[in-house]
Amino acid sequence: MTTNDTILEINNISVCFDGFYALTDVRTKVKRNTIHFFIGPNGAGKTTLLDIICAKTKPTAGTVIYYPKGKDPVRLTGMKEYKIVNEGVGRKFQVPSVFVNLSVEENMILALKDHKGILDSIFRKPSKEEMQDIHNTLKRVSLEEKAGERAGSLAHGEKQWLEIAMQLVSKPEIIMLDEPAAGMGKPETFKTGEILKDIKKDCTIIVIEHDMDFVKQAADIVTVLHEGQFLVEGNVNDVLANETVQAVYLGRGGE
Repeated sequence: MTTNDTILEINNISVCFDGFYALTDVRTKVKRNTIHFFIGPNGAGKTTLLDIICAKTKPTAGTVIYYPKGKDPVRLTGMKEYKIVNEGVGRKFQVPSVFVNLSVEENMILALKDHKGILDSIFRKPSKEEMQDIHNTLKRVSLEEKAGERAGSLAHGEKQWLEIAMQLVSKPEIIMLDEPAAGMGKPETFKTGEILKDIKKDCTIIVIEHDMDFVKQAADIVTVLHEGQFLVEGNVNDVLANETVQAVYLGRGGE
């Protein structure tokens, strides 16, 4: 059984690729309405863990259990990727995947939960409520002024924010972000952290990140992975003060 504030349970996940263990017996719980960071040096298994949660990769052992609000628990392990999305678990990859030739608003319309694809979006006009929701969501990421602009004309950070808004308008319970601050300058990175802190009221956010200032700014919980194994977990200050964590990071010339 789980407590009400757990939304995702990662139980003893191991993944073996041709004899190499990318993850070994990783277990943790993600709490509802938190920003949960997974950090660690390159090769720690962070992206593989996201791949397991959204069923892009199948684990060699272990299960991932999702606890949607007011519904029965769902075993994500073994499900089809699109079904996991329909259950309310969204993922944004590192490179923004917006439709560059469509406007910002049109990208948002395509992302609406009840739209089943491009044809549906062409033939079914969004309701007044849906359009209001789109504009409210764009406002949260400071893109409401750019609703009519072509998505391809946005700056790199703005494309990332648009994609976060597209996730948000589909009403997920969990959003997974793979290095959302990659390629951003400090002001954009800070703004991204503030956006995440605002939207965690509506969903749970799982983040993989290397930028330690960003982690310090936005993280509620930090899990450190090292060489595919769980190393330590806790609040950001305790984790970064941990001697083993410092040895793992400082031993590799990074922060």
